[in-house]
Amino acid sequence: MSSKERPTLGGTRIKTRKRNIAAPLDPAAFADAVVQIYLDNAGDLELIAKSLESADLNFSRYGDTFFEVVFTGGRTQPGTTKPDEGERHPYSIIDCEPTRELILPSVIYIQKILRRKPFLIKNLENVMRRFLQSLELFEENERKKLAIFTALAFSQKLSGLPPETVFQPLLKDNLVAKGLVLSFITDFFKEYLIDNSLDDLISILKRGKVEENLLDFFPSAKRSPEGFSEHFTKEGLVPLVEYNEKKIFEVKLKDMKSALTTQITEEVDISEVIETVKQRVKDAKLPDIEVVRILWDVIMDAVQWSGKNQQQNANAALRQVKTWATLLNTFCTNGKLELELMYKVQMQCYEDAKLMKLFPEIVRSLYDQDVLAEDTILHWFRKGTNPKGRQTFVKALESFVNWLEEAEEEE
Repeated sequence: MSSKERPTLGGTRIKTRKRNIAAPLDPAAFADAVVQIYLDNAGDLELIAKSLESADLNFSRYGDTFFEVVFTGGRTQPGTTKPDEGERHPYSIIDCEPTRELILPSVIYIQKILRRKPFLIKNLENVMRRFLQSLELFEENERKKLAIFTALAFSQKLSGLPPETVFQPLLKDNLVAKGLVLSFITDFFKEYLIDNSLDDLISILKRGKVEENLLDFFPSAKRSPEGFSEHFTKEGLVPLVEYNEKKIFEVKLKDMKSALTTQITEEVDISEVIETVKQRVKDAKLPDIEVVRILWDVIMDAVQWSGKNQQQNANAALRQVKTWATLLNTFCTNGKLELELMYKVQMQCYEDAKLMKLFPEIVRSLYDQDVLAEDTILHWFRKGTNPKGRQTFVKALESFVNWLEEAEEEE
């Protein structure tokens, strides 16, 4: 054997490393094939869906391209919505009239495709996100079609399409500044509310993580509660305006309650607390009746309860009423507000077991501190309308009312 020859083992197969040969991407050919199916079936979506099911097409690789064809009639240039070279069809969502009757069949058609090929939902998300981030590249009526499609997609519960996919891409500063987002979202709201309730819409907005900041859809010049109300009232979406006003109102109440709770817990001088309430009422334009409710809540929330010791709890609650009576008296300025305070006391005593037996003592204390007038107490006793625990409380207050009536007769 030559020294240059290497020994080999008989019958042994020499393994060679195989190279991974990637198949070339050809989205153009895929798009042309899908377009041809549209043309062959003259835009009949039922027949198109059947043809796509039997066609030998690589949807897993070209899912984005497929939805480009569905939305625009052909392939779009990378990163844009502009048409690319290749065949196109005239049966796309963008090419039809901007009406729900003509766009709904496309939604149902896509639903069928996604049921057979659920992996395509990610591709639908990709394409919708790209289009929504490029609203300025579409014509006005094309944006309206996208809004109608989106509303119908959620209305039809299109195979789990996540709301954040739609709403988050819209919050691009340049789109918002141009008013394109407000126009889109308005068309979306109007279309969606045709078949769905306001609660359904709010649920979608919450899942899309935009319910708390609807004003972000408005250009900066219109970004105010007044701008919100004016715009959507003009567009006929009064329930949405009322919902937003209620939400703003609740936030103001919450903020006021938080501020007062801190002051009362820290035993800030009562004159300072009164000024805080007056300023909050002025700034937030809060109704007097809501102010009375809040005041009672924060006063009682600050009571230092002592477990199950009834007497200590009673003493603590009555001491709190006496301490802050001037605060209540400042804002209980008429019989209607005094009656509302009595109803608040009634409800809290009904709902809180440790206060159940304390109702007549609290009422007596409020009377002694000139917060509740005699007429108010007698009106509640004779004609009160809140049924919660009423029979029990009327009986408990009977001796005090008899005393008031006797004093009234003597006068």
